[in-house]
Amino acid sequence: MSGSSQKITVSLPSKLVEEIDEVIRFEMKDFSDFMNEAARFYLLRQRQRLKIKNEMIAGYSEMASINLTLAEMGLAVDMSSLMTYEGKMSKGE
Repeated sequence: MSGSSQKITVSLPSKLVEEIDEVIRFEMKDFSDFMNEAARFYLLRQRQRLKIKNEMIAGYSEMASINLTLAEMGLAVDMSSLMTYEGKMSKGE
């Protein structure tokens, strides 16, 4: 570990502690190293999820703008066609 460290007390379910103990024995680590690695992994995963969420929000906002532009273009074409059609109908064509 780099920098200073702080001692904390954590309550975990017995079954979870048993599973952690198995991993610690298998990987020949101590509990502090395991918890340090687990916390870092969790925080990294949360940062990645937040980044993806923000990218999705930006993407949906960009697509909303594009969709609005396309809808307005389509409406303009439809209105033009309607005006042409109604003009021909009023002349009896």
